[in-house]
Amino acid sequence: MKRQFSAERLDVRAFAEDAAELAGSIPLGSLQRLAAEARGPVEGRQVDWSAQGELRNAGHVQPDVWLHLQAQALLPMTCQRCLEPVDVPLEVDRAFRFVADEDTAAAEDDEAEEDLLAISRTFDLPALIEDELLMEVPVVPRHDVCPHAVPLSVADPGFEEAAAPEHPFAGLRVLKTDRS
Repeated sequence: MKRQFSAERLDVRAFAEDAAELAGSIPLGSLQRLAAEARGPVEGRQVDWSAQGELRNAGHVQPDVWLHLQAQALLPMTCQRCLEPVDVPLEVDRAFRFVADEDTAAAEDDEAEEDLLAISRTFDLPALIEDELLMEVPVVPRHDVCPHAVPLSVADPGFEEAAAPEHPFAGLRVLKTDRS
């Protein structure tokens, strides 16, 4: 009999031991921190995700517990070139190795190439999905090619006609000519 797993309270070790898979969709609006980055409506938008557990070195006393996560979303933002709406694709495809606790993760983090997390029997997978997608949000969102031509120069028709400001010492010239 296969065990049932919940993304909100995931027993990571059991998930890896069963080489189990989970997949689903989360409404973008329910991921509050990610939705706060949006610059447009998030209603009806989904985050699609999948997760697979894996136990590596199963014959060892302490086998390695791994989780492979994939997630995709389209985040409505504002293009910083043309200031028009743009849907920014966010994609995550990452593997995580789980270790005994936070101290072990911190100690091994500098030398490990993979991402390390502390193992838990009640791991919150949607929170990890949100964290990973947040790291994919671009600092400067923009279209690959803007839908409208973007003016790359500034032109003020009245600029050339504007009077040059009076030189600060122009008043001295008047005083000098009055004395002569």
